[in-house]
Amino acid sequence: MQFITNSPEETEKIGAALGKTIKPGTVIAYRGDLGAGKTAFTRGLARGLGSAELVTSPTYTIVNEYLGGRIPLFHFDMYRLHSSDDLWDIGWEDYLERGGVCAVEWSENVADALEDPIFITIEKLGDETRQIRLEGGEILADLSL
Repeated sequence: MQFITNSPEETEKIGAALGKTIKPGTVIAYRGDLGAGKTAFTRGLARGLGSAELVTSPTYTIVNEYLGGRIPLFHFDMYRLHSSDDLWDIGWEDYLERGGVCAVEWSENVADALEDPIFITIEKLGDETRQIRLEGGEILADLSL
């Protein structure tokens, strides 16, 4: 599934549509350069899950938890991790067992620890224009945008 967006708000809208349909225990593996829109997508995802919390990048905290929606959202930034061993050290298994959605930025750093994720690739096409591809995992074909 592929989309073109022309603003952060449009990127959030796609995230919100996915959040309305996503199931507990889903892992999302983001791929995209710095500033591509991964956190914007996650803001929408949280909104689609019913969370009204302020979503920020977990760059310095490694994981931010948003518990106010119908399913908990755990937003990870793996930029500073060097391997999946580091991921297990921060309690990855505990997050998986909690039945939330795990949204993982810089997922390529821990790819071997992610089982059957939904891959979301965000590519910059211009200042505000993004190409967003959703692949793998269980994606419902009808995202209501």
